Amino acid sequence: MRYAIIGTGVAGISAVEAIRSVDRAAEVVMVGDDPHGYYSRPGLAYVLTGEMQDKSLFPKKRDDYTRLKFNFLGAHVTGIDRECKTLLLDGKAPLTYDKLLIATGASAIPLTVPGANLQGVFKLDDLEDARNILKYAKRGRTAVVIGGGITALELTEGLFARGMNVHYLLRGSRYWSNVLDEHESRIVEGRLQAEGVELHFRSEVQEVLGRTGKVTGVRLLNGKIIKCDLVAYAIGIKPRLSLAQSANLAMDRGILVNEFMQTNDLQIYAAGDVAQAYDPLTGRSVLDSLWNPAREQGRIAGLNMAGQAQPYIKSAPFNVTRLAGLTTTIIGAVGHGNDEDIVGIARGDSETWRQLPDAIVAQSGFDVNRVRLLVGEDHLIGAVVMGDQKLSMPLQKIIEEKVNITSIKPKLLVKDARVADVIVDFWTNHLTAA
Repeated sequence: MRYAIIGTGVAGISAVEAIRSVDRAAEVVMVGDDPHGYYSRPGLAYVLTGEMQDKSLFPKKRDDYTRLKFNFLGAHVTGIDRECKTLLLDGKAPLTYDKLLIATGASAIPLTVPGANLQGVFKLDDLEDARNILKYAKRGRTAVVIGGGITALELTEGLFARGMNVHYLLRGSRYWSNVLDEHESRIVEGRLQAEGVELHFRSEVQEVLGRTGKVTGVRLLNGKIIKCDLVAYAIGIKPRLSLAQSANLAMDRGILVNEFMQTNDLQIYAAGDVAQAYDPLTGRSVLDSLWNPAREQGRIAGLNMAGQAQPYIKSAPFNVTRLAGLTTTIIGAVGHGNDEDIVGIARGDSETWRQLPDAIVAQSGFDVNRVRLLVGEDHLIGAVVMGDQKLSMPLQKIIEEKVNITSIKPKLLVKDARVADVIVDFWTNHLTAA
């Protein structure tokens, strides 16, 4: 038996661990063209700010890989021959498989304006991108950041931390409008402006300007020119679907998988950013670009590949991130609509966050400590916690487990309710009763 895994991210490594927990004897081959193998992509933001060194991105040591007993093949997969159960590799002999996992992740949607190919225009997909940005980011120079969501903010903060003057362009009227409410957006924007970042609302780049092949500025749709030395963008990501397309696998926005992470070819599985998995919360198949779902999907795929039938039960999406230096937790369904700065989905994002059913908002707190709850008929369906994080864990459990909150619903919806106190008391009583 040979298990083949395409991709070196968290979904792929979790699949290897799961397979080995069941099957110690079979051959496992991981194929990937990222020369750095497995590392923490969320950590790239901290590499940009200088809070983390490259080597800290690698959570596993050589001994860990030795114990997992798998072969790593550095190669680019050009095609999948389903009939012969073979991977076609660029410059290497084909590789046969018995069970296959596609965990190829997603890549940044490219900037397509004139001048986007000039030297000094960057995305943040991987470690090489981060290193290239750092080589180019010089103290006292000027950067323009384009896009929305978490990655655009990471680029903004990273470049600012490196001593650059940063202009952050937003096509809409506020930051991350389809996940954050207006007050939350304004908190983030205010903190950026207080640091010295210059925000430009209702601003769109028409062209990246250059001289001798290097960036010298950007021209906006309104004709305004901002002189700069570096342009960084994060306008969304797209699952890497070319292999699935060439193999005629069923797809929508990602590779469609059933509850066992199988594609329409039962010997081929998909997990992570590339997979569009069924969400029991909404009854739809959704994309996630979050670390924990990718890890769990990889684990479930690996178990099923090794013959341990186990369904993937998608939990309420949960992400702890940092927005303008402010720790922020996003749980469940919290927003809706489209963000003008993002095409499709962004990194650190979940489509579930924006599939908001009927709900009433309860909120409290101002400035840097804030809680927003989305209150359904008899349970909480979402929450945003900014600043003080003592409520994050209880809210995650309450939302995930669909704990009945009818006893406190009137208290939550009172004008100027002390939401935090109500939740703390409720959770304490809930644990005592359990």
